[in-house]
Amino acid sequence: MPSIPIGIHVVQKCPPPCCNRTLGYRVFILVLTFLCYMSYHLSRRPISVVKSVLHRNCSKLIPPPHVANNKTWCEWPPFDGENYHQLYGGLDYAYLFSYAISMFFCGQIAERMNLRHFLGFGMLLSGVFTAAFGMGYFFHFHSYGFYVGVQVLGGMFQATGWPSVVTGVANWFGKGKRGFIMGVWNSHTSVGNILGSIIPAIWVNDEWGWSFVVPGIIIFTLGVVVLLFFIPYPEDVGCIPPDHHKPVSTYNINDSTAAYSHASTSAENGGYTVAVNTDDYDYDPNTTEEDRLINNEIAPPLSPNPDLHQAISFRRALTIPGVIEFALVLFFAKLVSYTFLFWLPEYINESSKSHFDAQKAADLSALFDVGGIIGGILAGVISDLTGARASTCLVMLALAAPMMFLYEQFGNTSMTSFVALLMATGLLVNGPYALITTAVSADLGTHKSLQGNSKALATVTAIIDGTGSMGAALGPLVTGFISDSLGWNWVFRMLILADLLALVCLIRLVVKEFMHCCGRKVLAVSGPRYGPTEDHSE
Repeated sequence: MPSIPIGIHVVQKCPPPCCNRTLGYRVFILVLTFLCYMSYHLSRRPISVVKSVLHRNCSKLIPPPHVANNKTWCEWPPFDGENYHQLYGGLDYAYLFSYAISMFFCGQIAERMNLRHFLGFGMLLSGVFTAAFGMGYFFHFHSYGFYVGVQVLGGMFQATGWPSVVTGVANWFGKGKRGFIMGVWNSHTSVGNILGSIIPAIWVNDEWGWSFVVPGIIIFTLGVVVLLFFIPYPEDVGCIPPDHHKPVSTYNINDSTAAYSHASTSAENGGYTVAVNTDDYDYDPNTTEEDRLINNEIAPPLSPNPDLHQAISFRRALTIPGVIEFALVLFFAKLVSYTFLFWLPEYINESSKSHFDAQKAADLSALFDVGGIIGGILAGVISDLTGARASTCLVMLALAAPMMFLYEQFGNTSMTSFVALLMATGLLVNGPYALITTAVSADLGTHKSLQGNSKALATVTAIIDGTGSMGAALGPLVTGFISDSLGWNWVFRMLILADLLALVCLIRLVVKEFMHCCGRKVLAVSGPRYGPTEDHSE
């Protein structure tokens, strides 16, 4: 019997009247995981906001009476030298490289320990190291090694978030509307980025230490909530998992009853697989699982099937069709997205004709994530309607490349063009990134080749997002060197090239989707001639 969180024990003693129990839990999990990953992004954004004040033009500011009026009085050592862009890039790389490497291990660990504890303690420690960076301001730390070390440890514990929340949501929601549900849910990334721009900007010009401490307190507090209330699996509280009525591939040919085993181990059935004899009743798709249980249309528990809840190996996850391609696509897509995430306020501050201050630049950079919210939802809806996730990503990537060029060329001509082009760029850049990290990862983590194994989600998610995070680490690092030596126009050329390489990685999957679509249309017109058709979906 799984351990039920203390907070859920309290809630169960006072259940709300006239409430669909499973639906209530689903909504709660969706909201809780939304807030959790929102806080992850909120706490990783302050560094991009604070960059503008660690090194700035002191001649335009009035020094306090006790400060000598020199050209570097307002800067924060060790970022007061001419190589400050490279130092910024080093901080970004330390964080993101640590995040990427840790992600591969976190997927394996998450599937082998209590997911609530893994997520909760990961959030607590993420909050501690986020706040630690800001404490450097209050204790006057000027060692570059200190800030790099905090970034490395912060990135390590930030990697606990994504495999945990995606697994939790996918365990509670079926595949039918997964693209739309996860598209809406994935707006937590952009909402977190927006709040991570606005909240730190409140203190950035005066006491930038609070720009880290406050987000650290927020994610720490939500970590406590997770430890009290998070429920990773429906079975933990006696709810039936989604898609439970669908037979999966554990068919026993020697069984005279020709029963199909379901990949479910609910609290009520004591950890045994449930068998359904399809000859015993007429299947009605409108009948709920609970109704069939009440009417004894589902047989009692048969035999244990521990393989359905065993964590899979890293190597086994790589053999799932589509995992490698989507991981490579995310490498380039996340390179582009995270370069905007970590450098956009600095770019706005340096390139705008109006010379916005740090707070204004941070606020304006949030428009990129407003577009990202729309893009994530749009990508999810389109992919649900068409069933073509790879093709949806390809089209958006194809449009993102010219849109980035237009933003770089014409974004500063007027405020109207700036807002419109930046939001459109965010929509097209974040749309494929959001779809791959959510619905695509969840689909691949529950792929039919896994034969109903429910313990693959975190590993598959970690492989895809970990590979993407390697690109996310590379983009901001290279940007620091390119912007110093060649200028911002070459940064955008790099981003456009990365976008096109992501597109190329999708070609095989798009061709396969197109062939499968054509095959279904031919079958619909002519009907099957040689027996059942093979399912080519991935």
